[in-house]
Amino acid sequence: QVQLVESGGGLVQPGGSLRLSCAASGSISRLNVMGWYRQAPGKQRELVATMTTNGITNYADSVKGRFTISRDNAKNTVYLQMNTLKPEDTAVYYCNYRSVASSTVYWGQGTQVTVSS
Repeated sequence: QVQLVESGGGLVQPGGSLRLSCAASGSISRLNVMGWYRQAPGKQRELVATMTTNGITNYADSVKGRFTISRDNAKNTVYLQMNTLKPEDTAVYYCNYRSVASSTVYWGQGTQVTVSS
Protein backbone atom coordinates (compact mmCIF):
# COMPACT_ATOMS: atom_id res chain seq x y z
CA GLN A 1 0.00 0.00 0.00
CA VAL A 2 1.05 3.55 -0.73
CA GLN A 3 -0.40 6.61 0.93
CA LEU A 4 -0.34 10.01 -0.75
CA VAL A 5 -0.80 13.28 1.16
CA GLU A 6 -1.26 16.45 -0.86
CA SER A 7 -0.97 20.06 0.19
CA GLY A 8 -0.77 23.52 -1.31
CA GLY A 9 -4.06 24.15 -3.03
CA GLY A 10 -6.11 27.30 -2.59
CA LEU A 11 -7.55 30.41 -4.18
CA VAL A 12 -5.36 32.57 -6.38
CA GLN A 13 -5.94 35.41 -8.81
CA PRO A 14 -5.34 34.97 -12.54
CA GLY A 15 -1.64 35.32 -13.28
CA GLY A 16 -0.70 34.14 -9.81
CA SER A 17 1.25 31.13 -8.64
CA LEU A 18 0.75 28.12 -6.40
CA ARG A 19 2.91 25.19 -5.43
CA LEU A 20 1.45 21.77 -4.76
CA SER A 21 3.23 19.06 -2.82
CA CYS A 22 2.53 15.35 -2.52
CA ALA A 23 4.33 13.08 -0.09
CA ALA A 24 4.21 9.33 -0.59
CA SER A 25 4.68 6.79 2.17
CA GLY A 26 4.37 3.04 2.55
CA SER A 27 5.65 0.44 0.10
CA ILE A 28 7.44 2.72 -2.34
CA SER A 29 8.91 1.03 -5.40
CA ARG A 30 12.44 1.94 -6.43
CA LEU A 31 11.20 2.77 -9.92
CA ASN A 32 7.98 4.71 -10.02
CA VAL A 33 6.14 7.54 -11.69
CA MET A 34 4.57 10.31 -9.64
CA GLY A 35 2.57 13.18 -10.91
CA TRP A 36 -0.56 15.24 -11.02
CA TYR A 37 -3.93 14.95 -12.68
CA ARG A 38 -6.85 17.35 -12.43
CA GLN A 39 -10.58 17.24 -12.75
CA ALA A 40 -12.77 20.26 -13.37
CA PRO A 41 -16.53 20.19 -12.71
CA GLY A 42 -18.31 18.27 -15.44
CA LYS A 43 -15.08 17.15 -17.08
CA GLN A 44 -13.00 14.00 -17.08
CA ARG A 45 -9.84 13.70 -15.07
CA GLU A 46 -6.85 14.69 -17.18
CA LEU A 47 -3.10 14.49 -17.01
CA VAL A 48 -1.25 17.59 -15.86
CA ALA A 49 2.33 16.39 -15.44
CA THR A 50 4.29 13.30 -14.40
CA MET A 51 7.88 12.55 -13.53
CA THR A 52 9.76 9.28 -13.22
CA THR A 53 12.30 8.48 -10.54
CA ASN A 54 15.06 9.11 -13.08
CA GLY A 55 13.72 12.50 -14.07
CA ILE A 56 11.73 11.93 -17.24
CA THR A 57 8.83 14.36 -17.41
CA ASN A 58 5.57 14.52 -19.31
CA TYR A 59 3.32 17.59 -19.48
CA ALA A 60 -0.09 18.35 -20.85
CA ASP A 61 0.15 20.84 -23.71
CA SER A 62 -2.11 23.23 -21.83
CA VAL A 63 0.40 23.69 -19.00
CA LYS A 64 3.73 23.56 -20.84
CA GLY A 65 5.79 26.64 -20.10
CA ARG A 66 3.69 27.54 -17.07
CA PHE A 67 3.88 24.51 -14.76
CA THR A 68 7.00 22.71 -13.58
CA ILE A 69 7.05 19.31 -11.95
CA SER A 70 9.91 18.25 -9.71
CA ARG A 71 10.55 15.58 -7.13
CA ASP A 72 12.76 14.72 -4.18
CA ASN A 73 13.32 10.98 -4.32
CA ALA A 74 14.86 10.90 -0.85
CA LYS A 75 11.61 12.29 0.55
CA ASN A 76 9.32 10.46 -1.91
CA THR A 77 7.74 13.82 -2.61
CA VAL A 78 6.62 15.38 -5.87
CA TYR A 79 5.96 19.06 -6.42
CA LEU A 80 4.03 21.07 -8.98
CA GLN A 81 4.97 24.71 -9.37
CA MET A 82 2.13 26.45 -11.16
CA ASN A 83 2.78 29.91 -12.59
CA THR A 84 0.71 32.26 -14.70
CA LEU A 85 -2.44 30.53 -13.55
CA LYS A 86 -5.60 30.90 -15.61
CA PRO A 87 -9.26 30.48 -14.65
CA GLU A 88 -9.33 27.32 -16.78
CA ASP A 89 -6.76 25.78 -14.43
CA THR A 90 -9.46 25.67 -11.75
CA ALA A 91 -9.93 22.04 -10.74
CA VAL A 92 -9.33 19.46 -8.07
CA TYR A 93 -5.73 18.35 -8.44
CA TYR A 94 -4.94 14.73 -7.62
CA CYS A 95 -1.56 13.28 -6.87
CA ASN A 96 -0.86 9.99 -8.63
CA TYR A 97 1.68 7.25 -7.96
CA ARG A 98 2.39 4.29 -10.22
CA SER A 99 4.85 1.49 -9.66
CA VAL A 100 6.77 0.70 -12.85
CA ALA A 101 7.20 -2.95 -11.86
CA SER A 102 3.60 -3.73 -10.93
CA SER A 103 1.70 -0.88 -12.59
CA THR A 104 -0.24 -0.48 -9.35
CA VAL A 105 -1.75 2.99 -9.16
CA TYR A 106 -2.61 5.06 -6.12
CA TRP A 107 -4.39 8.40 -5.85
CA GLY A 108 -4.32 11.18 -3.32
CA GLN A 109 -7.46 12.68 -1.86
CA GLY A 110 -7.27 15.76 -4.08
CA THR A 111 -6.67 19.42 -3.41
CA GLN A 112 -8.77 22.26 -4.78
CA VAL A 113 -7.16 24.93 -6.92
CA THR A 114 -9.36 27.90 -7.77
CA VAL A 115 -8.18 30.67 -10.07
CA SER A 116 -10.50 33.63 -9.85
CA SER A 117 -10.49 37.37 -9.41
